[in-house]
Amino acid sequence: MKNKYIFGFAVVALSFSGCTKLDENLNGQVGSAGVSGGNVASLLGATYAAMIGPYQAPWNWAALQEVTSDEIIVPTRAGDWDDNGAWRSLHLHKWAPDHTRISDVFRDLNSISYVATSVLGASPTPSQAAQARFLRAFAQFSILDGWGQVPYRDAGEDVTKPSRVRNAADEITYLISELNAIIPDLPNGPANVANKNAAKMLLMKVYLNKGAFLNRTTPTFDAADMARVITLADEIAAGGYTLTANYFDNFAPTNDILSKENIFTAQNLGGTAGSDLDGQWKCTTHYNQNPSGYNGFSTLSNFYAKFEANDTRRGGSYTGQTNVSGIRIGFLVGQQVNQNGVALKDRKGNPLSFDPQVSIIERDPNHLEIAGIRVIKYPIDFANSGSNKPDNDWVYFRYSDVLLMKAEAQMRTSQTAQALALVNTLRTARGASALTSLTLDVLIDERGRELYWESFRRQDLIRFGKFLAAWQEKPASEAKYLVFPIPDNQLGNPNLIQNPGY
Repeated sequence: MKNKYIFGFAVVALSFSGCTKLDENLNGQVGSAGVSGGNVASLLGATYAAMIGPYQAPWNWAALQEVTSDEIIVPTRAGDWDDNGAWRSLHLHKWAPDHTRISDVFRDLNSISYVATSVLGASPTPSQAAQARFLRAFAQFSILDGWGQVPYRDAGEDVTKPSRVRNAADEITYLISELNAIIPDLPNGPANVANKNAAKMLLMKVYLNKGAFLNRTTPTFDAADMARVITLADEIAAGGYTLTANYFDNFAPTNDILSKENIFTAQNLGGTAGSDLDGQWKCTTHYNQNPSGYNGFSTLSNFYAKFEANDTRRGGSYTGQTNVSGIRIGFLVGQQVNQNGVALKDRKGNPLSFDPQVSIIERDPNHLEIAGIRVIKYPIDFANSGSNKPDNDWVYFRYSDVLLMKAEAQMRTSQTAQALALVNTLRTARGASALTSLTLDVLIDERGRELYWESFRRQDLIRFGKFLAAWQEKPASEAKYLVFPIPDNQLGNPNLIQNPGY
């Protein structure tokens, strides 16, 4: 049974379709329509609901983190997935200030920040206030990561005036102070609400990325910051988290029960409340698979080659999915079959055999439907397929990331032996062979293997100094692409300054 810890998700005016599309005619910032009234619990529930649009499913924040990286490509397949070049420009690092997806995500993340602030002006309890402040900090961390400058307002501020904007240094200082201040008032759990360890994990990410946010072309790593990462990791470990025996159980329809490592999630109630998380499998499955998908997102062969054959994160059969539809979990390569083992075909009658070879534009009619390795990270919820509201809780933070961040902080402070032991603990749990040595290049590969398709890859590549490099179907790119442009439609706010090069 799901823990029914829900905060006013029935608030219609601020549901998924509304809360992230608030009026944006006030100098580039969201207005107060729909959020000025209601009780505190409903406003807090609206803040949780506002997280759905930008974060859940692969289309928005996840796309900006993953399609821009060496993990995901969305090839144009003849007329399919062209979208005026929107997906190609993300992978090729050729976006501009008028890119619709970049604009939408910037708006929606700021909506979370605004709705959370509205909670603080409604006399919340200390716990309610801490949760709202955490969700605001979570969204603002993403804005800092993506754009390097963060709009903000105080509770009760006149929304007819332009919001103020913090630069990267000021926002980092604010986030560290804010997260430390709210931790005592946050609940210990469950994972599907803002909790103490979620705040500590976000604080880890602030410290770990601090030098990259301040100097993206040449990130630095202060020893005191790395020491804080290690200390916070140890505090989180004291919470009793362990690595889940079956890696994919962390993302299953019953992951609230099965996962031993999920620290912060978004609760979805199958068939009742939640998101289009089913986009996680529909974005990649073929039209002739069950469930039928959109035949789009793929993983590049060089990324897939980073996995050993016995690494359980690479995938295989999964009970409740493979026996129902034939679809395996993890990476889908080669001939696809149904639940009876019968080989599937594409729409032209050719074998549906996913080919690792993929181009940014696919033109061969006999190849375009099978080009690219596909990924199923979240096990398919067949029980709720009719409602398009799967039961899988969306995963924001997992304990394995805590271990990898601690190992990175150790590596960056010459504690390589300790870092190697920690990484090998993770690899052993995933069925991979133990490493005999560890470098930063190996460590970022391990982060890729553990956290693929979880919306961290762009951030990681920037921190490790690899984001501008050439990779499959992408040439080397200019330094301006280390941050996204401030969308054209937001520059009515005179406090926002267009990022250099745009």
